[in-house]
Amino acid sequence: MAKKHTEGSEEPAFVNPIDKDKVAENPGLLPYAHTAGGAVIRPEDKGRIRGNAMTAMYDQTDRQMEQLRSQMETLVNQAKSLQNRMSVSEIIYQAEVNFQPVIHHIYHLYRRDKDGTHLLSMIAPHEWSPKAGMEHLATARLLGDHTWEVLDGGV
Repeated sequence: MAKKHTEGSEEPAFVNPIDKDKVAENPGLLPYAHTAGGAVIRPEDKGRIRGNAMTAMYDQTDRQMEQLRSQMETLVNQAKSLQNRMSVSEIIYQAEVNFQPVIHHIYHLYRRDKDGTHLLSMIAPHEWSPKAGMEHLATARLLGDHTWEVLDGGV
């Protein structure tokens, strides 16, 4: 830019020695470095960027799917356990019981070989004589809400 020479001033007008065709109006908007010390600007490989993004997306969705599979397996196992608990409880409540079960005590459910009837007993399987003719089905604990927690076995 040239300074204008005004009357009364003795300074000569400034003349820029750089050719106007070689100077950018907005050098920050150029797609390349405009000074010798400027950062190297390379065009982006959009295919590689897209590929990396898709790889990250697949990795993340695979992790989430595996987490959902794990949660689903847990729910299926809980449902099977609940079904087994209900089946054993039904058999216990239809079985022959010659005593009053006490809450939080452990009992054993058997099936008689001779007639297939069920028996709830305080006697553990290892305490029976092998000639007793009983098949051990489950070991269960009576809970406070009068449901049975199956500890071993099941039907």
